[in-house]
Amino acid sequence: MATELYSIFETAGGVCGIAWTDKGVARFQLPTKSDEATERLLRRRLSPDAVASVPTPEIDRIISDVRRYFEGSAIDFGQIDLDLGPQDEFFQQIYENVRRLAWGETTTYGRMARQLGAGPEAARTVGEAMARNPVPLIIPCHRVLAAGGKIGGFSAPGGAASKARMLELEGIHLTPPEPQQSFGF
Repeated sequence: MATELYSIFETAGGVCGIAWTDKGVARFQLPTKSDEATERLLRRRLSPDAVASVPTPEIDRIISDVRRYFEGSAIDFGQIDLDLGPQDEFFQQIYENVRRLAWGETTTYGRMARQLGAGPEAARTVGEAMARNPVPLIIPCHRVLAAGGKIGGFSAPGGAASKARMLELEGIHLTPPEPQQSFGF
């Protein structure tokens, strides 16, 4: 495995982290409230010998794009080189397809499974791939929704509320579920 380098940086959405190897971006940490929290979460998923580093010019461009994203600019992360290490073949297909989702475009777990030629039971696998996504935002898992266009889960700091904020940046406003009505007995 190539040496992982990482950097922590501020955005309008909070403090993010990025890790890379000579092959490409290996990990990305969505915003938290502090440098310490971001570094702690990012390092959990890095090799023990990962080193904090000054970003390369390419990583610096990605950081600039991430900052612009959290300021509300339409950014396409689809061309960034990635180093995700060994992945299940179906996960690879899922990640490739999710990377094609454009700014402001969403799909559902079930629709993604069907698009990949799998049955409805594979929707759960799509959800699992999104939960294990090593580079959220770059592979825009926030654009994959639950059935019926509901927000679904989100394993990043802030959970579904963070997912909703990212979608709102892209002009997608999901209707919150109606509170359950009383039967009036």
